[in-house]
Amino acid sequence: MAKSATKSGTTSGTTKVRPLGENVLVRRIEAEEKTKGGILLPDAAKEKPKEGIVVAVGDGKLLDDGKRATIAVAAGNRVIFSSYAGNEVKVDGQEYLLIAESDILAIVE
Repeated sequence: MAKSATKSGTTSGTTKVRPLGENVLVRRIEAEEKTKGGILLPDAAKEKPKEGIVVAVGDGKLLDDGKRATIAVAAGNRVIFSSYAGNEVKVDGQEYLLIAESDILAIVE
């Protein structure tokens, strides 16, 4: 059974997002505003972070025998993913990444 994200705060009610198959919904962790030396960075100079928090996961990849593979990440995990992974989606004004589990490189513990 897939775990879904619930995002409320809209006048129309609650929107649920449930990734399909081996997809994972991730909320990107915000980029640093300052360098280690204390220099403020403009938005154009910030690199998009490659870390995020898993919000929801799909059921897993469908295998040849008809069973589903177990997904290695769970909602709430902090993960590192590939630079150009996934598709950016916006749900109720919040930006997320919808990425394949194979684009997740590590879980940060």
